[in-house]
Amino acid sequence: MITEEPPGLWPANACFSSGPCSKHPGWSFEALKTALVGRSHRAKEPKARLKRAIDETREILGIPALHQLGIVPASDTGALEMALWSLLGARGVDILAWESFGEGWVSDVVKELKIEGARTLRADYGDIADLAAVNFDNDVVFTWNGTTSGVRVPNSDWIAADRKGLTICDATSAAFAQRLDWEKLDVMTFSWQKVLGGEAAHGMIVLGPRAVERLQTYVPPWPLPKIFRLVKNGKLIEGIFSGETINTPSMLCVEDYLDALQWAKSVGGLDRLIARANSNAKVLEDWVKRTPWVDFLAKAPETRSNTSVCLKIVDPQIAAWGPDDQARFAKALASVLEQERVAFDIGAYRDAPPGLRIWCGATVEAADLEVLTRWLDYAYAKTKRDLASAN
Repeated sequence: MITEEPPGLWPANACFSSGPCSKHPGWSFEALKTALVGRSHRAKEPKARLKRAIDETREILGIPALHQLGIVPASDTGALEMALWSLLGARGVDILAWESFGEGWVSDVVKELKIEGARTLRADYGDIADLAAVNFDNDVVFTWNGTTSGVRVPNSDWIAADRKGLTICDATSAAFAQRLDWEKLDVMTFSWQKVLGGEAAHGMIVLGPRAVERLQTYVPPWPLPKIFRLVKNGKLIEGIFSGETINTPSMLCVEDYLDALQWAKSVGGLDRLIARANSNAKVLEDWVKRTPWVDFLAKAPETRSNTSVCLKIVDPQIAAWGPDDQARFAKALASVLEQERVAFDIGAYRDAPPGLRIWCGATVEAADLEVLTRWLDYAYAKTKRDLASAN
């Protein structure tokens, strides 16, 4: 209910950022006291910790034994760039884009790698690209969950089982919160800082058998930086997939990720992580249904994210304003919540339409989202009233 009186309670955790995301419930610095700081990551014990991170990730996500899983530099961005630079160029490419990060992959493929025969399938914010138009004779690059638009693919049914090209998927805000079809994904990348609330700068890459075959039989026509190299002398560098990282990882971050994985196991594994994200998103869905001034940016319920939930302001008075004025209103609303220490970092992404972006991944508690919705109504009323007074 819209009210001009502030609610009398606060979320226990005000971190609703879409990345880095909230730490898991019960997290504390005590979890890091066993970190192997000051040690070489190539020593036996640290390398075993890195291998454990790989093995426990595989176990929780249900990654098939024939798929390779490794820790790589530079977060999800580094992992996806590694895939693009190492694998593309053997055939044409279809790149799907319906938000900012998808557009970033378009830029890399078209402007940097200059792949001949590249096709871009685009959609505006709130919609999704025409999945039926994808040509699976080509390699296909797409985001599973568009973090800056709140739009995700509905499932993997659109991906051809008899495809000739590779599917290369940026799934960083989907892994651990949405069901991924490993038989349909030849390459998948993600980072620790999303659904499990780990620390930044480390990425993970999953390579299916078809991607491994491509790596071992195809040499791209451009030079590869060291941090992108997955193959040596025509053979997969197997150490990358057993804890021997390409460059120096942070053992503090590794310990934090291991703690997050243990928490994931303790709450019931992947099924419960997905259920928690769905339950969190349902809190916002119920609020949106009863709230006249706001709506989802994602138009179709079946393509609506359960992690990065993007909202637009549909109050007719505000919706009639120009984009700059709409953006100022949304920023002012988010600022009220930050000043009250109710919600941090929930403004829309800089390239996205004006609005709000609220993380609903598994480390967030539904009770905190319930409290947040009351404050959202208050912040909306206050911002609108303040604006009227200023004019």
